Amino acid sequence: PRIESLAVLPLTNLSSDPAQEFFADGMTEALIADLAQIGALRVISRTSAMQYKGARKPLPEIARALNVDAIVEGAVLRSGDRVRITAQLIEGVSDRHLWARSYERDVGDILALQGEVARAIAEEIRIQLTPQERARLAGTRAVDPRAYEAYLRGRFCWNKRTVPEMRRSIEYFNQAIEADPGYALAYAGLADTYNLLGDFHAIAPVEAAPRARAAAARALELDPMLGEAYTSLAFGHTFHDWDWPAAERAFRQSLALSPGYPTGHQWFAEFLASQGRFDEAVVEARRARELDPLSPVIGTTLAEVYYYAGRFDQAIAELRTNRELEPGFVSAAADLARACTEGGLHDEAIELFHEAARLTGADPRYSTGLARAYAMAGRREEAARILAELERRGGTGYVSAFAVATVHATLGNVGPALEWLERGYREHDSALVWLKVHPRLEAVRTDPRYLDLLRRMRLDG
Repeated sequence: PRIESLAVLPLTNLSSDPAQEFFADGMTEALIADLAQIGALRVISRTSAMQYKGARKPLPEIARALNVDAIVEGAVLRSGDRVRITAQLIEGVSDRHLWARSYERDVGDILALQGEVARAIAEEIRIQLTPQERARLAGTRAVDPRAYEAYLRGRFCWNKRTVPEMRRSIEYFNQAIEADPGYALAYAGLADTYNLLGDFHAIAPVEAAPRARAAAARALELDPMLGEAYTSLAFGHTFHDWDWPAAERAFRQSLALSPGYPTGHQWFAEFLASQGRFDEAVVEARRARELDPLSPVIGTTLAEVYYYAGRFDQAIAELRTNRELEPGFVSAAADLARACTEGGLHDEAIELFHEAARLTGADPRYSTGLARAYAMAGRREEAARILAELERRGGTGYVSAFAVATVHATLGNVGPALEWLERGYREHDSALVWLKVHPRLEAVRTDPRYLDLLRRMRLDG
């Protein structure tokens, strides 16, 4: 049968030790990552595949839900320093077994083993590999087993996308690097973590950016063909360096090497939206969702593009659909709240901002989105109280200057809004990437000081 898309279901942990569950999950992710390097094959990403961990659903039903031609399932058994993988390929529509094979290696040869499994699957489904793809799958080096285990634990934490878990992932990635200083993937994981901690404002951007940049650069020194590291580098060029040409080059290099990497398409869509290139951004956001259809993180990207494009009704519709995937996902609630604010649904927006605060344990007095929703609803005194709290906090600690500026702009305080934007420029606030397109800045768009800042950030093209 013609197979152009597939999903790798979570490999079963055959070890009697439940603590080895992370190892089976890590092997699943690694196999997905290897297959995702094949340009002619659409491979469902880890987040969506993991939704079926332990599920007892018929494979044809899973194939229909993920819109794939075939399913790969299997098991992994780790015993001491030996690892055995059993994999089988199953046609999605008919549930017919097409191929099955077992492999066994030392843990130190695990990367080569993963590449061998990926090549065997590609050959079985008659996918034509390019010379570059074939070399990439075959050109793996040995890795210290301790480093590999620490890396898997690090990615396990990073994938939870919470600040405490990402801080834990730094410890594991550093352990991997200490055990094997030549392990490029560990540096890429470290770069991704610092990128997101800076973006979440858990670490000041001026501290997070150089650490992320150095880790990504080191990963590429060790492995110039590592697409994930180019994505990490591109994120830094976008949100930390504001170097738009370098960011686009790195994104395109990343996607040339790893065309099936959904995070690469997701972050590229965000970059394109920040430049006002909305049609291109929509294409990338949709591609990310095709690769990871059940991920709430990826699912908000298309809505984010619509939001910055001023297509608020479409953003609201997307986010309501996405909320059905995971009702407790905080970003979906917050993003829906801000889209409702711009769409004129002020009461719903206020309720959703309070819900997002409850989900995170955050203090709603520090919510710039809630302040804007209050202001747009005519409740200016409540908006002003939040603004005063933010400014007080900004006097003793770190707050996003860009976020404070947007509240001032909403209240019509043009002068203070521009002063806070200048502060954000000095502090290198990563949110300034949205300066050109953010709907909350309508009040300052024609001011010469705003236009000058736009020029200095090279966003006036």
